Amino acid sequence: MSLDPATLAHDFDEESLGFGEPIAESAPPQQQLGGAQKLALALVGLGLLSLAVQVFGGPLSGTWIGLASSIGLLAVAGAWVFWLEHRGATAGIKHDGIQFSSLLARGAAGWVAGILMTGLYVLLYWYPQYLGQAPDGGQPTGLIRVVDPLAHLMTGGPASQWFLYGVLYTLAIIVFGVRMVMKYRHNRYHQIRTASVAFFQFALAWFLPNLLVRFQQPYMEFNGVWPLKQNYLWPEKAAGEFQGAGPFGIFLLVFAIALVVATPILTYFFGKRWYCSWVCGCGGLAETLGDPWRQLSSKSTRSWKLERWMIHTVLVLVVGTTVALWIDYRSSGNLYGSWSGPYRQWYGFMIGAVFSGVVGVGFYPLLGNRVWCRFGCPQAAILGIFQRFFSRFRITTNGDQCMSCGNCSTYCEMGIDVRAYAEKGENIVRASCVGCGVCSAVCPRGVLKLENGMTHADRYAGSDMPFKAFLDSLEHTPKLVMTPDERKPVGTK
Repeated sequence: MSLDPATLAHDFDEESLGFGEPIAESAPPQQQLGGAQKLALALVGLGLLSLAVQVFGGPLSGTWIGLASSIGLLAVAGAWVFWLEHRGATAGIKHDGIQFSSLLARGAAGWVAGILMTGLYVLLYWYPQYLGQAPDGGQPTGLIRVVDPLAHLMTGGPASQWFLYGVLYTLAIIVFGVRMVMKYRHNRYHQIRTASVAFFQFALAWFLPNLLVRFQQPYMEFNGVWPLKQNYLWPEKAAGEFQGAGPFGIFLLVFAIALVVATPILTYFFGKRWYCSWVCGCGGLAETLGDPWRQLSSKSTRSWKLERWMIHTVLVLVVGTTVALWIDYRSSGNLYGSWSGPYRQWYGFMIGAVFSGVVGVGFYPLLGNRVWCRFGCPQAAILGIFQRFFSRFRITTNGDQCMSCGNCSTYCEMGIDVRAYAEKGENIVRASCVGCGVCSAVCPRGVLKLENGMTHADRYAGSDMPFKAFLDSLEHTPKLVMTPDERKPVGTK
């Protein structure tokens, strides 16, 4: 339908007809803090002050009172702040000010936060002496000394930079998990999912592994799976530490192998969300601490192409490293000589430390909360292949109800243009999707639904022959769909 030229040329001036200028809308009143919020923030301030005093050698450093009055107080008060902040607010997504926030939209505050988080990781990995790490396992000082009483209780020895890291990592998931639960308290899926990642991080990735250290058993995080925890099946760990620890060490080795075997089975029934959004510690931190920056993930075609190349390259590297190390181990170094050892060290430094740690977490405020999961995690690559072609999981869409608001695409942490699928009524079966469910939670019309179907054969055209679809994906360029915003092609896996 087209308008005639006379209608298009019509000039309507409200002011000339006596309506006057539009009334300027006044700025919204500044939110007033209640008494409980002021008290909670005051406790946060006291916790920071106590922590600073102890870092510089205060009298309570290295005591239970010092630990409770600093990190303990910060954790409790921080969780209280989040609870109070969201208790009286409407449940669900909060758009207000996100795109104009200096902290959440790559402003000055966001860059400062990114630098601080990146700097902390650099210190933990390569300069722990500046955090108080003592040489040769001696008495720590500085920030590490703050958690020393807890380290003696859990491991029977002094704290190290890795024990400090585990404490901070676990507390971050728990404290920001309170924020996540309160923010999405209208959605039972997110409440259970957040509780799940907090439990697995605390119990299986922190508590039990530190007990193993106390009883002089090989260290193992029970929610870690090869190849994400690549060294679990490397000869030094599998044939050395595990087999050298007797029957219990053999149990740990069998457990590590069983997780690898269970991965495709669980992914067939539940998609990669069973691990990436319910169990994994990396995903747990991304979904809690990283949630405020999820909207920063790039939705461009270039990012999608980069994602595919990088994550599968890392997968090839870790598989190649594992195979090379075992061949070198079986041949007593006669085949590769001294080559496989440096290769393993290179992988551990570039991928295990720089990519997954420094960039993967430190860059939350700059690149979004799933940088490592999207571009580098080899475990996510394996899960993604099974999910894309062989899983029963899908996100169904009701295109007739979609009003193209774009909430789903904006808050997709994996950079998927969900709206493009919803507008066409297509199932979302992307390999990168971690099944976090936020796209469904922020949809105002209930267009999106996470489902585990009765079979894998009804998810997309050709899904009844998944092996053929997989081989075709290796030979041909994936189908491209047009985004409403950019009118640029976005690849579908």
